[in-house]
Amino acid sequence: MDDRELLQTVMGIVGEENCRDDCAVFPCGDLAMVATTDMLHSTTDFVDGMSDWQIGWMSAAVTISDIASMGAEPKYLLIAVGLDKWEQLAGVMQGAKDCCTRFGAQIIGGDIDRHGELTVVTTGLGLAKKEFLARREGARPGDLVCITGTPGQAQAWLDGYTQFEKFLFEPQPRVAEGRLLARGGVTAMMDDSDGIALSLYDLMSVNDCGFSIDSSFVPRPDEVPEQQARELALYGGGDYELIFTLPPGRYPVTGVPCTVIGEVIQEKSVLVDGAPMEKRGYQHRWA
Repeated sequence: MDDRELLQTVMGIVGEENCRDDCAVFPCGDLAMVATTDMLHSTTDFVDGMSDWQIGWMSAAVTISDIASMGAEPKYLLIAVGLDKWEQLAGVMQGAKDCCTRFGAQIIGGDIDRHGELTVVTTGLGLAKKEFLARREGARPGDLVCITGTPGQAQAWLDGYTQFEKFLFEPQPRVAEGRLLARGGVTAMMDDSDGIALSLYDLMSVNDCGFSIDSSFVPRPDEVPEQQARELALYGGGDYELIFTLPPGRYPVTGVPCTVIGEVIQEKSVLVDGAPMEKRGYQHRWA
């Protein structure tokens, strides 16, 4: 059992329409407000070697990234910290605050309690004009599939390539890029925090089309053997880049460095180099 299988249980209770995007969306005057929540733990998310400040930064960044993937502007963050060691609180809070300040958000509340392991829950709120809100649904056959940055660098650190530490420990949400892309005519968008492969399967689940990727086009981590670099780029988690679809006539979007890695196809399948792509990446699993 994995987290995507369990999501089917949630959909059966609250409705599929409330589980399709990185954020919930609701009206806020003339604007749309987006809201999202993430929960991170020592055993599954915070690796040995991370400072308390980096733990706080990561906790805020993953939530801000969800807001960025909707083309919205981050505004507010609530943070709940479950502590097994109270001494960590100041560093965690400072890291979260610095991340929020960097990307235009403000911490406005939260909770503190005693916990069996360090656990941080962040809830983010953002705003966007309704006409410039990006969703996962909307990809059309013939669209380009594109990605910002270089995927696989966070996973490369976990595989022993220590030069990529900052990509895992201090992720940079693509807030400015997300807003430009939403205004630039993207048809579907999300962040690729669980890897390109799972992201494409997530996009396919809400679109009546599929995706064909050419792995030779996909940027990959430097100074990593070719085959391993390909694996990391396609299936590695921990990146917070944006993966999106865009009509060819809209490419490139001014101010957004990105790479075309494939195209949207009529067939409802995910292909890499002409063959079915494995549905795997970063997932929570239960025995």
